[in-house]
Amino acid sequence: MTAPLQGSSQGRLVTIFGGSGFVGRQVVRALARRGWRIRAAVRRPDLAGHLQPCGTPGQITAVQANIRREYRWSIDRAIEGADAVVNLVGILAQSGRQHFSEVQADGAKMIAEATRAAGLTSMVHLSAIGADDDSPSLYAQSKARGENAVHHVLPQSVILRPSVLFGPDDSFFNKIGGLAALSPVFPLIGGGHTLFQPAFVRDVAEAVAIAVEGGAKPGTTYELGGPTVKSFRECVELVLEITHRKRWLVTWPSAMAKFQAKYFFEWLPNKLVTADQVELLKTDNVVSAAAVAEGRTFAGLGIAPIAAEAELPTYLWRFREHGQFDRGLA
Repeated sequence: MTAPLQGSSQGRLVTIFGGSGFVGRQVVRALARRGWRIRAAVRRPDLAGHLQPCGTPGQITAVQANIRREYRWSIDRAIEGADAVVNLVGILAQSGRQHFSEVQADGAKMIAEATRAAGLTSMVHLSAIGADDDSPSLYAQSKARGENAVHHVLPQSVILRPSVLFGPDDSFFNKIGGLAALSPVFPLIGGGHTLFQPAFVRDVAEAVAIAVEGGAKPGTTYELGGPTVKSFRECVELVLEITHRKRWLVTWPSAMAKFQAKYFFEWLPNKLVTADQVELLKTDNVVSAAAVAEGRTFAGLGIAPIAAEAELPTYLWRFREHGQFDRGLA
């Protein structure tokens, strides 16, 4: 159980959409420590029991909410009486009824509209570096549309754009570790030259908490990246070093990767990569020079971000041949 910090936020209520996910549980913990009462708006409250240890008894409540338009009433109900609203809902790949446009664009708009209807003038919205109306990636387009909708409805809202995230349950470094454990060959899409600025999920959660408490400039979009920039090849090499594995790194031409993703991997339950993700890998995912110059980064929020090298060994050890044990002790 996390002990709360003392402060002016004691007893105030925040509604967090997507509060049970990878980022959500860290945001819940960060705000609970500050004394906020948490209302986690999720599709399956019965699966959100893992949030309870993040706060004190009675501090965290999970409620059912669905951001599809036909369930707009559930969004209104989740926000009713809240002092602040956070939207963390997002998907990395489309599947079934989960489409980028509905989740990351239309969903963000409906949450913003419900927030305004509840009498609030702003919200905190989590987007992603690379959000761009003109991107060939549907993911990046939908992220941009979501940002635009939030700013249009609530101009004073704070938008946070992180680079690729790392943390115990991340979908980036864990996927690299899993693939490296299964195959002697590791494919580098486009040669692995795409640049990333990995951000620690707890640092991003801290940024959300600071924004909720008014520590961010209203109406501003922040870009959040860690202290080091790495190419995709360097990310893979780092994981191989941590997991004590040697693999052949081979270039996988983008055109071939997109073709195979579209016509072969599309039908697999756990896709290696999607065609849309191949498009994303054609553009660097790092904090812009403008954001640095204008202080719209972790530094502008008073956060000194943790490097991936410091945190990855704490959870990637499970991909080593002998797990957490050294070779000499196994």
